[in-house]
Amino acid sequence: MNKKDMAKYLASLTVRLVTGYQDNYIRLAMERGLTESEFRCLRLIGFEKGLSNKKIAERMSLSQSRLTRIVDGLCEKGYMTRESNPKDFRALNLTLSRKANSFVKKLDKNNIDLHYTILNKTNITQQKALIAAMEKLCSETEKWLRK
Repeated sequence: MNKKDMAKYLASLTVRLVTGYQDNYIRLAMERGLTESEFRCLRLIGFEKGLSNKKIAERMSLSQSRLTRIVDGLCEKGYMTRESNPKDFRALNLTLSRKANSFVKKLDKNNIDLHYTILNKTNITQQKALIAAMEKLCSETEKWLRK
């Protein structure tokens, strides 16, 4: 297989992997009565603590008003609390509720369990090669996305 064909195959594998994660996340969101956007917001806040509502909107490619509607839904469903930021009335302090923290921890555990199973099906040499390849894929993708 030449490099162009390998690149094409690697791209298709990456799309399969991302699509599989997205499909799983959509299923998990629906099981809990969340929209896909609510789920993405919840995951983002659970993954990166201390993000401002402005930063969350930017990361999700949303307007501030659209993010406000998503946060409203999460608050109504008991997944989030919000308080006005005393230093900036336009900003919100968003906090995950216990219900959301429990859900995010369960998601993280399931994800770790999946990858533990994958590692158990490979030998130590394959494990090291897999980790090295994933690190390279992530770092090169991040560089490409910053362009």
